Amino acid sequence: MKPLHYTRAQTLQGILARRIVVLDGAMGTMIQRFKLGEAQYRGERFKDFHKDVKGNNELLSLTRPDIIRDIHEGYLAAGADLVETNTFGATTVAQADYDMAPLAREMNLASARIAREACDKFSTPDHPRFVAGALGPTPKTASISPDVNDPGARNTSFEELRAAYYEQVEALVEGGADVLLVETIFDTLNAKAALFAIDEYFETSGERLPLIISGTVTDASGRILSGQTVTAFWHSVRHARPLAVGLNCALGAALMRPYIQELAKVAGDTYISCYPNAGLPNPMSETGFDETPDVTSRLLREFAAEGLVNIVGGCCGTTPEHIGAIHDAVAPLPTRVLASAGPFYREAA
Repeated sequence: MKPLHYTRAQTLQGILARRIVVLDGAMGTMIQRFKLGEAQYRGERFKDFHKDVKGNNELLSLTRPDIIRDIHEGYLAAGADLVETNTFGATTVAQADYDMAPLAREMNLASARIAREACDKFSTPDHPRFVAGALGPTPKTASISPDVNDPGARNTSFEELRAAYYEQVEALVEGGADVLLVETIFDTLNAKAALFAIDEYFETSGERLPLIISGTVTDASGRILSGQTVTAFWHSVRHARPLAVGLNCALGAALMRPYIQELAKVAGDTYISCYPNAGLPNPMSETGFDETPDVTSRLLREFAAEGLVNIVGGCCGTTPEHIGAIHDAVAPLPTRVLASAGPFYREAA
């Protein structure tokens, strides 16, 4: 086994101890602004592909890297410290829906390189920028039956997910990711497959990147889709010793507050992330959806003022306007103080 070593992202831990870190916003929302058609998704390389590919956003890292780069740079210019790779659905499991599973590794490698170039362009000695390699949940669930008449049925397995995530992690690290972000977790068993694959890669390669783990509470029950409360979810993943744990997506900031409060309490030795769903960017209400940049940033500022968060950003529906407003709102406020020092990295062998 190769000895473990720290990466350039070791500095991120020191930054989190000093100030609140800003994550970027939605990739899909920004892609929609370009109003791309089937031909734009295909490009020249896939012009004769046998299946429609419009909506396969990860493919754009191969066919329209200029668009993905432009989106990253928009978020970096707005003040983001961390940008996510365009790889939410870049696993063999997810790409099978488009018959593009063999392209998954290439998508991850290209996406990480695009994000790396954008971050390097905006980084300065006083303000480094970091690439978060994004691992999405896949469209399949290892814990829940897809057939209401057969509770024991499953459309994937732990091993299928583990293999898909291992390939993804390997390419993300090769492409220049600083952090690995297992996000939008609705099924803890899927997340455990990702964490197993990540640890397997770390042990094999000698690389060890910081982890951010982010679940999604799907409704007012306060549980993720596979049934766990926020506290139970944390106890199921804390063995991975993440740099940060948090919540993202399904609920807007207003409805997310009690669950972020709960997580901040139980995960006292770990940094807390929160990047809520803004829904459609329409000025409607503060009920958790359709939150404008002003509303989202004000709510996240309140979270920061309460000492709840260390990383903030945006999920579906958020734009560089949201991220700029969030950056300005939290910049004057102190970061959340850990109750004790967490074991974020293993000692090098």
